[in-house]
Amino acid sequence: MSKAPFLIAQISDLHLKAGNKLTYGVVDTLGALRRAVDHLNASQPRPDIVVISGDLVDFGRPDEYAVLHPELARLSMPYYLVPGNHDVREHLLAEFADHVYLPISAEAPLDWVVEAHPVRLIGLDSTIPGAHGGQVLDSQMAWLDEVLGRRPAVPTLLIMHHPPFVTGIGHMDREAFINGAALEEVIGRHPQVERLLCGHLHRPMQRRFAGSISCTCPGTSHQIVLDLRDDAPAHFNLEPAGYLLHRWNAEEGLVTHNGVFGDHPGPYPFYDAQGLID
Repeated sequence: MSKAPFLIAQISDLHLKAGNKLTYGVVDTLGALRRAVDHLNASQPRPDIVVISGDLVDFGRPDEYAVLHPELARLSMPYYLVPGNHDVREHLLAEFADHVYLPISAEAPLDWVVEAHPVRLIGLDSTIPGAHGGQVLDSQMAWLDEVLGRRPAVPTLLIMHHPPFVTGIGHMDREAFINGAALEEVIGRHPQVERLLCGHLHRPMQRRFAGSISCTCPGTSHQIVLDLRDDAPAHFNLEPAGYLLHRWNAEEGLVTHNGVFGDHPGPYPFYDAQGLID
């Protein structure tokens, strides 16, 4: 009999603010995060861990992280963080000093490894301080290559904020990922990488990458409009907030599901005593 699957929930782009302030004057990001945490805690089966792929807060301020920390502490399972372009490394580290997997210094990218689960987790800091776009430094890629090379037989998830590919959404692609081809070359040498899990786009997307799959996660509150014009304006909407649920089983591999938060009509049966309902 195969072991029970290991479930990894991924949430992203929380954009939390302090003082009950609405993000962009419209979005109740705190209320949305609370609904997301409640949903994950009540899930059956419950996820074993949560990974959060960046833009934890909106302006990287200490008061925003001080609001965020107790909200995430309500999760009934371990959770792991990487920064996004809205985050500030030193303020994130100061608030989450209890997260011992994180580096102790913000002078370098906040890269980390967690070995405690059936899948290995590697966090990559793709942020460029003060910029919107992303990159992974040559020094980070050398580190990643070495870390992946240590355990080539262990299924691995890479978590970072920026997807290292062109998405087709014009305003998000204007600051393109700087060295995606080099990162693809490194990851391509390590077939145990099951997924590259990203945020930033506030939408679910998938792309083949380095012989694996790179996917982006919906936001916990607002979503970027699906507009594939080159001159797409920078705008968002309030489509249903969502998350990704990655199901790992050693015999069956990794399957990724797209979920939505909130209560919706149903469930309804397909069948009654007479068979398929007509």
